[in-house]
Amino acid sequence: MQQRMYPVDYGLLTPAWAATPVAEAASDAAFAQGMLDVESAWARVQAEAGLCSQADADAVTAISKVELYDLGALAGRGPDGANALIPLLGMMREQLAASGAPSTAALALHRGATSQDVIDSALMLLASRSIASMRNDLLAAADSLSALAHRHSATLCVARSLTQHALPTVFGLRAANWLAALTAAGRQLDAAAAELPLQWGGAVGTLASLHQRLGAALPYKSDHQLSARAAELTANLAAELGLAVPVAPWHTVRQPVLALGSALASVAAATGTFGADVLTASRPEIAELSEPREAGKGGSSAMPQKQNPVHSVLLRNAALAAPAHLATLYTAAGTAVDERPDGGWHTEWSALRELVRLAGGAAHHASVLASGLGVHPEAMARNMALSGDLLVSERISTVASPLVAGGKAAVQELVLESLRTGTPLRSLLQGVLPSDLDNQLFLDDLLNPASYLGSAHDFINRIRDDFNDWKNA
Repeated sequence: MQQRMYPVDYGLLTPAWAATPVAEAASDAAFAQGMLDVESAWARVQAEAGLCSQADADAVTAISKVELYDLGALAGRGPDGANALIPLLGMMREQLAASGAPSTAALALHRGATSQDVIDSALMLLASRSIASMRNDLLAAADSLSALAHRHSATLCVARSLTQHALPTVFGLRAANWLAALTAAGRQLDAAAAELPLQWGGAVGTLASLHQRLGAALPYKSDHQLSARAAELTANLAAELGLAVPVAPWHTVRQPVLALGSALASVAAATGTFGADVLTASRPEIAELSEPREAGKGGSSAMPQKQNPVHSVLLRNAALAAPAHLATLYTAAGTAVDERPDGGWHTEWSALRELVRLAGGAAHHASVLASGLGVHPEAMARNMALSGDLLVSERISTVASPLVAGGKAAVQELVLESLRTGTPLRSLLQGVLPSDLDNQLFLDDLLNPASYLGSAHDFINRIRDDFNDWKNA
């Protein structure tokens, strides 16, 4: 019979994360290594507690290397137990036997644990290890945006509301707002990463099997003493893996997964807004921004003249894809029943892993985009001029209304006349302002976009300071 092949997922259909650091950190091999790491760490904790020999623990650790295992064969056996851990344990026992390990090593392997303990903990490890590089990329993107905000704190441009020209602003504030979103998402990610918990509860979340083993090994056997010792070993395992110590097993309490998924989706959303704004501003008819020119990046298969904004496209891709995976996590959490979810838990795995991939890929593309973003003030000035004096009509209505017969209604009519006829608003205002007013100087100040920026510069500084607080925390 021909052996079935289970090829590696290289990400051919998911360029948002393909070939970025998270592709390796969240691969099938990384997940399998996470399961192996949990099993080997538990063997070492048992040895330190006298529940198995050091030779047993060393033997389990020696065979806990993902390169020793055929992941295609492992995937092929996964449906037999509805998860990857059950066949992996069989393979690990085969490796122990082939390595000449003590026969007792197989008894120490997975003692007192259940599949959900190892898989949940391995997913937390995968997330933790992926977040490390993700955070570095977020910081790099935020550093670049902070520099842009500072450099362009006086670069005038038009602010758009519901796609239309609204008021003057500065490009530095737009960059600062992208920075604010990344900072908030980074903080949310940090909070989730700090709380990624170990899962350790045994078959139904009572640690009954571990109590049984401890009762046979310890001179004291009260329930309180056994529980205290089990809690100590759980804490030791969490420390060994670098995970948080849970209050209790969370087999059907899926809030840790929801908190992690929400933080990852927040990263995708924050970077997605950045990408979407760049996509709009890089249209040739707007041309206020452009992506960095990189060899081999952004080419068209049919049109040689095109330079596609690929980083922005992939940021938007991640932002559009992430919410569905987050919704899957919430659906699964809301149907986690009894002491072990019957399908809801299984549904989480790919959704959570894809959120890790999308957020990690988005952070990477955001760092590249922010570091090389082309900013074109001349195009910003050209586009702002399209609205002329009407760009400050809000200010005109406030300042000029008390000076004009008919008040605000009269000024509004002048604005509408300017829109209908194309007559500059300045000319229309000169005809109705009081004769004793120095119209030229008054209008020069009133219609100057640079003098109607409100707290823009202060907001830029506040956002940059807030980013630095997160960066240096």
